[in-house]
Amino acid sequence: MYSESCSHFSLLQIRHSVFPFLLFLKYLCPCYSDLLCSRLYCSEKREKAHTMHLGTDAPNKHIPSFAVSESCPRPEMRRFWQDHSQESSLQEMMLDSEAERLSHEDTPEILALLPGLEGQDVLELGAGIGRFTGFLAERAHHVTAVDFMENFVVQNRANNGHRANVKFLEADVTSLQLPQQSFDLIFSNWLFMYLSDTEVSNVVQRMLLWLRPGGHLFLRESCFYQSGNSPRSFNPTLYRSPADYNRLLTSAHQTCEGKLCGFEIVLSRSVQTYIKRKQNRNQVCWLLRMVPRNLEATHGYETFQKFLDSEQYASRSIRRYEWVFGPGFVSTGGLSTTKELLSMLDLKKGQRVLDIGCGIGGGDFYMAKEFGVEVLGMDLSHNMVELALERAQKEPGSSVQFEIGDATQRLFPEASFDVIYSRDTILHVVDKRALFAKFLVWLKPGGQLLISDYCCGPRPWSKAFTEYVQQRGYSLLTPHEYGQVLQEVGFSQVKALDYTERMLTALAQELQELERSHDQFVQEFSEKEFDSMASGWRQKRQRCADGDQRWGVFYALKPHAAL
Repeated sequence: MYSESCSHFSLLQIRHSVFPFLLFLKYLCPCYSDLLCSRLYCSEKREKAHTMHLGTDAPNKHIPSFAVSESCPRPEMRRFWQDHSQESSLQEMMLDSEAERLSHEDTPEILALLPGLEGQDVLELGAGIGRFTGFLAERAHHVTAVDFMENFVVQNRANNGHRANVKFLEADVTSLQLPQQSFDLIFSNWLFMYLSDTEVSNVVQRMLLWLRPGGHLFLRESCFYQSGNSPRSFNPTLYRSPADYNRLLTSAHQTCEGKLCGFEIVLSRSVQTYIKRKQNRNQVCWLLRMVPRNLEATHGYETFQKFLDSEQYASRSIRRYEWVFGPGFVSTGGLSTTKELLSMLDLKKGQRVLDIGCGIGGGDFYMAKEFGVEVLGMDLSHNMVELALERAQKEPGSSVQFEIGDATQRLFPEASFDVIYSRDTILHVVDKRALFAKFLVWLKPGGQLLISDYCCGPRPWSKAFTEYVQQRGYSLLTPHEYGQVLQEVGFSQVKALDYTERMLTALAQELQELERSHDQFVQEFSEKEFDSMASGWRQKRQRCADGDQRWGVFYALKPHAAL
C-alpha cells in the first residue's frame, strides 16, 4: 500500500517500471495482479487530474486531489470505509476534524432544501451513524436507513433505535433490492461519490422503480476534490464535476406504469456552510423529481433543461450573447437597462432578493455591490449557472449565491424574500399563474416584484413569428394579459408597461456595436456566427415593427396583511 503523501511521487514512472513485473505476476497470482493494476491505474488518473483547474477557493491545498476513475473496484471502497468506521464517530464518518461544527451548521441547511416530509416514506441511503436519520424520522411517516458498514448500522441503531418508525438495513446499495413504489423521498449524503459511473446509472434506474410517482431524490456530493482534512492512507473516492452528476442523474429512465419516466432537476446548489467555513463551493447538493418523460414538450431532449443547454443556451451561444449585451449580461440592454429597471425598486441594504433566471450573474453582482442586498440567483440552465459560479470566484466576499433551479418546482418558506426580480425568463413558463402565486407566497408583506419579459402583440401572429415562438419553446402573453394575471393572483399596485420602444433602442445600439466590432467578433467566433447574430438582431427589430413581438416591464407589490 502506498501512502497518500507519496501518491504524487511519479506514479506514472512507478507504473511503467513495474509493468513487466506485473505481466510475470499475472501468471502466478492473477487476482492480486489485477488489483494492483487497478490501484495504479486509479492513481494515474488522479495524478493527471491534479493539474486540473479546480477554482481559486480550493481548500486544503496540501491534500492531494483525486479524479473520477471508472476502474476503482468496489472492494476498494469497502476497504476504505472499513478503515474509517472503526470508532463510528461523527468525525470519522465526515472525515474531518471540524465535523461537530460543520454538522451543526450544514444539517439544518440540508434539511431546509427537502420537500415536505409529513406523511412521507423515506429511504435513506448511506445513512452512516444516523446524522440525518433522527431528523428525517421526526418529520416523516417512516424511514428506512441503509448503510453497508456494520459498525455504522450498529451505531445508528443505538442512536435512533428507540424510534418506532425507523427500519435499519445493512446492505450495499449496488445490490439492494426493494419493492417498487415504496418511497416518496430517497435521501443520501455523500453516497454517489463512492460509486462508479456504471453503478450510479444502475442505482438511479432502480430508484425510479422504488419511488412513487412524483417522488423526489436528494443527494449531496463532494465535487472536484476532497473537502475533509482527515488523513487517508489511500482514497478511492470519485470526485466528479457537477456536470457529470447532472448527466448521470437525468439520463436514467424507466418504464413506470406504462409510461417513460426519469428525473428532472428541481435545484442544485453549493452547500453554504462549506463556502463560509472552508471557502469551498464544491460541496454540491441536488433535489430531483421523478416525472413522466414528454419528448414532444422538451423538443426531443430528455428534459427541458437539456433542450435549453443544447440549443439557445449552449455555452458558445452564451458567450456570443455576452459579447453583444456586455460583460455579465445575457438579456436586453445589458447593464444600462438593468440600472434603469432597478431604479424602480426601493432596494435597501440587507434585503433578500431572489433573481429568477439569473443568467451569468451580472445583474446580481451589480445589485449586491450597489445596494448591499443579498441575492440568490436561480437559473434552469446549468451552463448559465456554471459561468455565474466562475465569475463568483472573482467576487470575494460577495453576498450572491447561485443555484440551478426550476422555479416552477422550487419551494421556499413563506415570506422568504423582500424582492423577486426576473429578466426575460418567464417567457419559457407555460403556467405563469401558478408561478406568480408562488411569488406571492415567497415575498414578505409589502415585498416588491419586478419583471421584464418577452411579450406578444394581439393574435393572429405572422407565420414567421409563430414558427419562432415554437422553435424557442416560448409561451407569450400580451403586456396587458401579463398584468391581469398578476392582479388576479393577488398582487397590488400592478404596473404593466409596454417597453418595446426601449427594446428597439437597445437592439439598434447592440447591432451597431456588433457591426463596429465585426473583426474582433469573427476572430473570437466565426463569420458564420457573426452573420447569425446580426441577422437575429435584425429579425427582432422586424418582429417588433410588425407588432408581433413586444417587451413588457411589470412592477407589483405583495399587499400587507389586512388589519
